[in-house]
Amino acid sequence: MAQHPLRIANFRAYFLSRFCGTIAISAQGIIIGWQVYSLARQTLDIKQSAFLLGMIGLVQFVPLFLLTPVVGLVADTFDRRWIVRGTTALLTANAAMLGLLTWANDLSLPFLFVAAGFVGVARAFSGPAYSALAPNLVPRESLPTAIAVSAIAWQAGTIAGPSVGGVLYAIHPDLAYATIAGLLAIALALIFTIGKVPQPPVQKNRHPLQRIADGFAYVRNNRLVLAAITLDLFVVLLAGATALLPVYARDILHVGARGLGVLAAGMGIGAAIGSLWFSVRPMKTNVGVKMLVAVLLFAAAILTFGLSTWFPLSVLALIVAGGADMVSVYVRQSLIQLHTPDEMRGRVGAVSQLTISASNELGEAETGLMASLLGPVGAVCFGGVAAMVIVVIWSRLFPELRLAKTFTPADILNLEPEKGATQP
Repeated sequence: MAQHPLRIANFRAYFLSRFCGTIAISAQGIIIGWQVYSLARQTLDIKQSAFLLGMIGLVQFVPLFLLTPVVGLVADTFDRRWIVRGTTALLTANAAMLGLLTWANDLSLPFLFVAAGFVGVARAFSGPAYSALAPNLVPRESLPTAIAVSAIAWQAGTIAGPSVGGVLYAIHPDLAYATIAGLLAIALALIFTIGKVPQPPVQKNRHPLQRIADGFAYVRNNRLVLAAITLDLFVVLLAGATALLPVYARDILHVGARGLGVLAAGMGIGAAIGSLWFSVRPMKTNVGVKMLVAVLLFAAAILTFGLSTWFPLSVLALIVAGGADMVSVYVRQSLIQLHTPDEMRGRVGAVSQLTISASNELGEAETGLMASLLGPVGAVCFGGVAAMVIVVIWSRLFPELRLAKTFTPADILNLEPEKGATQP
């Protein structure tokens, strides 16, 4: 029987660090969004303010997009622990500066956008290093459970973060930022307790540009991995409603900062339930079909949220969306982690992170733009319907996804030749 990951000291430190860091970043994200929208509404109407809110996502996406070819290579070349330590230190300093400016009542829209850009840079480097580090901490047979447990840390932090941020900010903004900086400092200290881990050998016989290309080639040639990654990319890009939560909280549902925290925690609650389930009962059969059904349910839940004007129904819709999204996350991460050689995990993780960020941060920009044209309700509803269409198209374009039964390499390889795909 495989050893449970939480029995391993290094993984426990990793788990707790990710949990604390995710609480802090999720809390800070919801606060920055609230501050941007509140400052914008002093001089702009709802549509214009919603557009600026969406641009926060774009500002975080641009550095990640530009740095993706580099950050994966960095994660496969240098000690992944030190990459995470450095980026966490940057995030801690950024949160402290935001707190100082908020305390001095000297916060402005330009500085909020600069701070969001710093978060984007830090996440660009930390994402591949974090994802590539986890498999180095546990035996291979424990990896599927470790993926689910790691997702619990992320999703539990996503639940707690917005609620903590919304409630503490409503009590006093200084208290909120002090808590965020403190949690990031704890996350940094925990990463320093992780002992030496195996480092993949550097491929000295290949030029760095060739090594960068290898990561993209792996994703392109493995059609099942490509299908899982791109399906998530386009669905969340179109159906991402999180950027408009401040708009819904303030001007549609009229629940204020406290209600915003509850809304922002909704998807995290659903995802955490899914993570807990997979940590006890890992998915083993019909993984492709289950992913397609879950993504369709996600789109339907987002459409329901867009149409709802009743706060309890809105929260319930987000919980369902979060649970459905967790199925997609679980399938995609299991495929990547179980079938990528350790020496390529950083680069493949960087490609995966790029698509995730494109769907999240760039999706926020797309949602903000659509909200400026259709209004917030129209933008969310359009995204939900469009995402349903994408699911149908992907089930036809990538029959490998419908036919995938398990995560085992043999099953994946047996699917691809039947469709004329190139072997990875």
